[in-house]
Amino acid sequence: MSASAGSGVKARLPLLAAGFVALALGAGAGLARMGWTFALYDPRLVTWHGELMICGFFGTVIGLERSVALQARWAYSAPLAAALGILALIAARPVAAMILFVAASFALLAASGSIFLRQRALFTLTSALGAMCWTAGNLLWLGGADAVPWWIGFLVLTIAAERLELSRLLPQTRLARMAFAVVVAAILASLVLTVTLPRAGSAVQAAALLALALWLLRHDIARRTVRDRGLTRFIAVCLLSGYAWLASGAAVLLVDSFSPSFGARDAALHAILLGFVFSMVLGHAPIIFPAVTRAAVPYHWSFYIPLALLQASLALRIGGDLLAVDDWRRFGGVGNAAALLLFVLGTATALVRGKLARMDASADDPG
Repeated sequence: MSASAGSGVKARLPLLAAGFVALALGAGAGLARMGWTFALYDPRLVTWHGELMICGFFGTVIGLERSVALQARWAYSAPLAAALGILALIAARPVAAMILFVAASFALLAASGSIFLRQRALFTLTSALGAMCWTAGNLLWLGGADAVPWWIGFLVLTIAAERLELSRLLPQTRLARMAFAVVVAAILASLVLTVTLPRAGSAVQAAALLALALWLLRHDIARRTVRDRGLTRFIAVCLLSGYAWLASGAAVLLVDSFSPSFGARDAALHAILLGFVFSMVLGHAPIIFPAVTRAAVPYHWSFYIPLALLQASLALRIGGDLLAVDDWRRFGGVGNAAALLLFVLGTATALVRGKLARMDASADDPG
């Protein structure tokens, strides 16, 4: 590794750490909203559960990933602004946090647009549209409107773009590519509709997300690689689990659009934002973290532990939502937080294990 590359990694680590602080605080806020109390937890953060998770954690991590891909210093303004937004929320300065997250999303949009101009492809365009959704959602949040549908669009389109890039390994017909483009257009149209007609927009968004889940299940290479072994199979299991949650959450959201209830909405949002998104995070972590930290994340069978806990606890939580069993929902939430904690600890352990293995290999090779 060159000196400049090493210094670049060192500069990224504080930003990555800020993202994980947001993840921890956001998970704690979610538990506090369910009635769990923590002596050292700041109750002011309970209000910012979604903001810490989506704008704080994902804004920082996705911003870092996009900056590494672009290899331009100015692009790091996106994760930097997001990290500062996290600090502003911790300091109970919500307006400053909103402004910083808006700035972060504009910087991410600029970086994503630059990548699209370098490589004009459907997946780079989808990625840029995801960044646009985050920007629009943040502006709505700043103006006091509902940003959640747009934030869902941000994460779903970002993940779909990455999977579309990798799914080029499978043969795709022109009709399949057109179908993907139509689904993305439907998602964007639904988001515009939510601003003036929330219930109709939610129904269209749910139908479009369900169509996207079915498209991904049909075309993703994970359907083949799940038969492999080791890391390849683990990633495939994560992806297929995530698509199942996306389809389930979209179906519940579609029903809720016609017969609104708190339990159904909570179930739909967490099936999508926790089941789908974090299943994808667990699957992509062994790929993303080496790119950001320049350190290997060697596969270990224990990677399945947080994945299994996430699936089981989320099923319990959503069952509690839909059947109005509060204890199921509350203990499912604890399981969700524990799964995320085990994921962080497992990833950190794998990073250390990879570094030690590299040191041993260097010691055995004096040349």
